[in-house]
Amino acid sequence: MPAATETVQQAAVADFCYTPPPAAATARRILVKPNLGYPVGPPVTVGMPVLKAVLTGLRQVNPSAEILIVEGVCSPVSLSEIADRLGVRSLLDEGMQLLDADQLPQAQYPNHLPHPTRFDSLWAPQLLTEVDCRITVGTLKQTSLQSSPLISASLKNLYGLLPRDRYKARSSHSRGQLHRPSVPLVLRDVWGCIGHLFDGAVVDGSWRYVSPDWKPDRAKAGQWLGQVVWGEDPIAVDRQACRAAQFDEPEYLQTLAQFRQALGVN
Repeated sequence: MPAATETVQQAAVADFCYTPPPAAATARRILVKPNLGYPVGPPVTVGMPVLKAVLTGLRQVNPSAEILIVEGVCSPVSLSEIADRLGVRSLLDEGMQLLDADQLPQAQYPNHLPHPTRFDSLWAPQLLTEVDCRITVGTLKQTSLQSSPLISASLKNLYGLLPRDRYKARSSHSRGQLHRPSVPLVLRDVWGCIGHLFDGAVVDGSWRYVSPDWKPDRAKAGQWLGQVVWGEDPIAVDRQACRAAQFDEPEYLQTLAQFRQALGVN
C-alpha cells in the first residue's frame, strides 16, 4: 500500500498547477483514471483544463514515463467516441495512451479490510499491479440514491475500473451489482480492494454537481464552484472536496479514514 498523507491542496481552477505524488517522478508507467464515463462534458465528466493540468504536471516531473489513461464507461457510447467528443486526444503526447478498462486483462484483488461489506475481492485491470504510480481524477457530484445523498468524487470514480461484464445487473452499460446493499457500503470494499493502491487523487470541483435523483449525467445539474482539490490520499482529498462544496461528509469517508489508520496506512 502507498503511504497516504493527509496533506491536501486546493486552488482555483485558473491557478491549478498539479503537484504529482513522489511515486510519479521515478515511475516507468503511470496510470491515470479520469472520470470520462459519459459522452457529456463537465460537470458530468472531468473538464479538459483540469485533465490537461494533471498530465502536464506528470510530464514536468517525469518526461519519459509511459502514461496510460484508463477508463471504463457507463454508457452505450464507447470510450473512443467519448474521447473524441470531449477532446481528450488533443491532450495526449506520444508517450500517452487511452485504454478501455473493460478490454484489459483482469485480475482479482483481495479486500484488505478486516470485515468486508459484501466483496471479499473485486476484479479490476491487472494493469493496476503493472504500473508504478496510480492517480484517480474524479468530478464532484451529489446524487440521491435510496433517498440518501451520495457523493461521487475520486474514490467513487474507481467504479469505472471494475468490469461491467462481471458487475452488470439489469443494464449491461452499468455496474448494478455494485449498488447492493448500497453504494456507500460497497465503496468501503472498493477502497479495500483497489483504492488503497492509488498514489494520488484529484477532484475537479470546477462545478458542484447536484442531482435530484440517482442520475449522474444531467448536463444542467452543475453550479459553478471553481476549485480543484488534490493530494496523495483519495479519502482525505474527497473529504476536503466535500468541505469545499459544502456537502455533508458521507459516513463512509469517515469510516474509511478510521480503517486506514487502523491498518497503519498513514
